[in-house]
Order: sequence, then C-alpha cells, then structure tokens
Amino acid sequence: MVGTDTMQLAGTRVTVVGLARSGIAASRLLQEVGARVTVADRKEREEVLHQLESLDRSTVQFALGSSYESALDSADLVVISPGVPYRMDALERARQRGVKVISELDLASRFLSAPILALTGTNGKSTTVTLIGKMLEQSGKRAFVGGNLGTALSEAAIHTLQAMKLGQPCPYDFLVVEVSSFQLETVEQFHPWVAGILNITVDHQDRYISIDEYIDAKNRIFKNLTPSDYALFNLDDPRVASLRKDVKGCVLGFTRTHALPADVAGGAYLDQDRIMVNIVGETHEICRRNEVTIIGDHNIDNAMVATTFALLSGCPVAAIRQVLLDFPGLEHACEVIRERRGVRFINDSKGTNVDATLKALESIDRPILLIAGGRDKGGDFSRLASLIRRRVKRLILIGEAAPLIAKAMAGYQPVERVGTLKEAVELAASAAERGEVVLLSPACASFDMFVDYQDRGRQFKALVQSLPS
Repeated sequence: MVGTDTMQLAGTRVTVVGLARSGIAASRLLQEVGARVTVADRKEREEVLHQLESLDRSTVQFALGSSYESALDSADLVVISPGVPYRMDALERARQRGVKVISELDLASRFLSAPILALTGTNGKSTTVTLIGKMLEQSGKRAFVGGNLGTALSEAAIHTLQAMKLGQPCPYDFLVVEVSSFQLETVEQFHPWVAGILNITVDHQDRYISIDEYIDAKNRIFKNLTPSDYALFNLDDPRVASLRKDVKGCVLGFTRTHALPADVAGGAYLDQDRIMVNIVGETHEICRRNEVTIIGDHNIDNAMVATTFALLSGCPVAAIRQVLLDFPGLEHACEVIRERRGVRFINDSKGTNVDATLKALESIDRPILLIAGGRDKGGDFSRLASLIRRRVKRLILIGEAAPLIAKAMAGYQPVERVGTLKEAVELAASAAERGEVVLLSPACASFDMFVDYQDRGRQFKALVQSLPS
C-alpha cells in the first residue's frame, strides 16, 4: 500500500490548508513522496515563518494571507488541518470540481503498515493513549504515540518511508493514535486495527449543527473496520453504547456499573473493586481500582480501555499493572503542582469543556476555589451549577465566557470576575484556607487569552510557583 500511494502522489498538485503542527507534518510527508506541494494559510508570512523552517522551501509554493484560498483552484488533492472547517465554502467548491478533501490523519495512514490503535471521545483521550503507549513500551514493543496528542501521524509515516528507502524494517510495532472529531470528519481510508470511543458529551457546538452531527463524526473512527478488527465501546454511555449495533469489527465493551452484556465479545469491567478484562475467551485480573495512581472514576474508565488495547496487542498483565501503579497522570490534567500553606493547587487546563470540569470537581474531596472561563464552545454551563454549589467555596471567572457562566450560576453568591489569570491566581491564593484546593478547570477553550490549553496551564503553573511561600 505504501508503494502504491507513493506512486499516485508523485507529481500530484496537493494543497495543504492550515499551517499548524499537522499541516506542516503533512507537507513534509508530501514532499517526501514527491508531490507538488502548496501550503495555504490565512495568516501572513511573518506570522508563520517559524512553522515554515522545517520545510524544504525550494520545492513548495506558498499561498498566505487574504488570498490563500486561491491555492485550491489548481489542486488535485486537498489536505486540511483539524482546525480548518471542512464546510468552508472554498473547500465545497473544490469538492464540486471532483477534488478530494482529506484530513492529515487520513493522508498519513496511507503510508503506514504497522497496526493502528485509535481512540476518540470527548474527554480522557490523551491520558488513555499515553497509558497505552507506556504499556507497550513496558512490554518491550516499539510504539508511536501521537495524532491529535503531540506528534502528528504524518511524522510516523515519514519515518516509515525513510526506513524503507534505507532497506530497514518498519520502526514501529504499533501506532497509538489519539483522534479528534475534527480529524475524522474527512477520513476515507483511515483503518485502525483496534478503535474505541471513550465517551461522548456535548462539545464543539460552535462547529457542529447538533450533537448528532458531532456523534456522527466520532463514529467515523469505525468506518473502515473489517471482521478481523476490534471496536471498543463505553457501555455506561448511552450515546456510545448505541453505536455498536452497526459495526463490522469484533465488538468489545467496558463498564464500571454492570456485567458485560451477551452481545459483546469481551472487554473490561469491575468485579467489586477489581479491574477485570476478558479478551478472546480468557479473563485477566489486572489490579484493584484503588491501586490505580491517577484519581477519579473517569480514570478507571481510562485504565480499563488502555488495558484492553494493551492485552489485544500482546502486553503481559504484569507490565500493564506496573504502568497503572506508576503513571502519575498527564500535564494539565488534574495535575497537582504545589502545596502552599496547606492549600493544594491543581492544574486542569485540559478541562476545555463542561464535562471535563464536572469530572475534575467530582474527583476532589476537599473544598474548592475554582478558576473557570475562556472561550465558549457552546457548552451548557448550567450543568455545573449543582456540583459547584456543593463543592466550590468560591468561583473565580476569567475570559469571554465569564458572563455566561455567571448567569448559569444564578443564586450562587461567591462568584467573582477578574481580567487576567494572574488576578485569578492571586485572589484564590489569598482566599484559600488550609485543607482547601485551588483548581484551574476552565470548562472552555483557551483561544481568547492564550495560544492553547498548554499555554494556559503553563502560565497558571508559573503564577502559582511564583507565589511567596
């Protein structure tokens, strides 16, 4: 398959839209296979100079600034970054001319031969994908870990092609890929060996017409499965569980609340406080739930999913168990960053939607001073009200969504709005008492005030660390 697609793209005019991490990686991959590449972005050249440094600029054309859409007029193929709306008028015109519009994820998958382990969901993807990667590594297997998390899948494709040219074997045993709904919107050939959906809650309603359209995008992860592939579903999430009816792969499930039903071929479940996994007719006891280092019921889900993927990939139980006992969690995901004067500061900047913030609040058993707000993604902030009234001593709001969140908390008095994250941290630090928690869990995107959620989290950590001891 690698050779066929390489021959098809050599000399082909391909326009890559969006110069974020995945767009640059896709451009490099296309250069590697001899395509005639044009990169297009609405930003001006001086804004993207840093991103362009990794490209061979002698063999690439540029369409930047206000006229960037003109690069689509002569394209034989268009590759879009996740942040580019697939319904954009210029892309629709290209489709009407018969030009295919695909995601960077789909492009990269055409040049890969190692089995793909793919996971999507509203929350928990990055933690679970990282766990799977660590379990594979602990078992002595060579794994690429990336996709929507960190490194674009095109980088794995580049390394694979380069190894082939040198007559070397594939550098990976498995490709562990976090997949977003944005990446799945335009997939055609993306074909995981194991695919799963962690959960689906209301998110990205600034991009999708309805929750049903969002679910349809997530469900495309199973589009190309065959009977020899595996599909894993959250049986405790009705939106996810209902999707298992029409899948061609071997259906597996995971649940914290009941036994596995008869219509699934296996999966993960809790037997009292023990995490159990049944795979190909064999049942494994992994560990007790309180032995999992990362806190919260949602992380038990993540542990069960990671364990299922790892067992399917041939990892021994001992290696899986060791990772669950050792893994402290991801940066920006309920990350404990400091204990100051008896007050714990937790960075959950990755909590970019309402459901993620609900999970963070549920996992903390101390009084909370919550810093929230940012750019609204169409979330229903009223869902936070009940838990905030029970768990949150003080609510401090920042960003564009602050008025919306405050309105959703009608009748809840200790709400304050501040202009900057620095003001929020200083206010929370001065008001918190011994035994309490200052939690950054915004329930919103970061783009009104920060580059991304990582930038927001790192600024929060720096501000907390700079507080006098």
